[in-house]
Amino acid sequence: MAAEAIADLRNVDRRAGKSGIARWAECVPVDPCDPAAVIALAEGRAIDLVVIGPEAPLVAGVGDALRNARFAVFGPNAAAAQLEGSKGFTKDLCAANAIPTAGYVRVETVAAAHDALKGFGIPVVIKADGLAAGKGVTVAMSREEAEAAIDAAGDGPMVIEEFLSGEEASLFALVDGVTAVPLASAQDHKRVGEGDTGPNTGGMGAYCPAPVLTAELQQRAMDEIVIPTAKAMADAGTPFSGVLYAGLMLTADGPKLIEYNARFGDPECEAIMPLIEGDFAELLLAVATGRLGEAHPKLSANHSMTIIVAAQAIPVRPRRVA
Repeated sequence: MAAEAIADLRNVDRRAGKSGIARWAECVPVDPCDPAAVIALAEGRAIDLVVIGPEAPLVAGVGDALRNARFAVFGPNAAAAQLEGSKGFTKDLCAANAIPTAGYVRVETVAAAHDALKGFGIPVVIKADGLAAGKGVTVAMSREEAEAAIDAAGDGPMVIEEFLSGEEASLFALVDGVTAVPLASAQDHKRVGEGDTGPNTGGMGAYCPAPVLTAELQQRAMDEIVIPTAKAMADAGTPFSGVLYAGLMLTADGPKLIEYNARFGDPECEAIMPLIEGDFAELLLAVATGRLGEAHPKLSANHSMTIIVAAQAIPVRPRRVA
């Protein structure tokens, strides 16, 4: 699902990219961020449902264009995709709706970031405001590291955030603009080194479900974070439709939102998919057509894990090893 897919409930077409999926789907050379090209492909193949996996086409408004062309789309429109596209947007939404999250400051320049940093303790979190493929976050364990992260980011939108203590978990909820229901939990490990050391990557592996996210904590996360977010987006006239992936920190005070993704995301997606029971395409179609209230997502009682085999020197300088 992290790969962009176009499904007609019988066949799957996918724009060209990694060849591993070719075993199950026909790879088609289409730019997923080009709405006209995606619409032409969907029209040419009589597609019933378009599933937009990656964040860039969502933020670029490909979902909007497809909906305007009267296609059923799983994935939010550009306005709702700002929940992932702008960390500052999401932090402001949380502040306006009493959704528990870390304290923060939004800045636009390096100078402003250095000045704002003085108001934070250490550790501190430095985040690029826009899309960064899961790699735009620095958890600085010293003031020198925080200053270096700010300098490396350069002028531009940035969020400086207080460090939250606790265990991290991910909650995936389906939202059709009105209804929001939990689908699955997972826990991924982003740091490149053994024992959660080194810089963040897009994810080195994940398992599902996340035992640390108990039924009680999951319900709190839905009631205090996910459902208020869906309501706030709907009230603003930009209802969210798709999967809302809430990255949570389970603090002593309860779950707090770290950030949202507007997609399933790797590597959590690979851990979740084997456990979903029933017709997954029909479930996605129910979301896309506003019928989530009639659907009943169900996860098996099994467990699943995915492990990433990656090039050396990621995430900075990946290289092929002979």
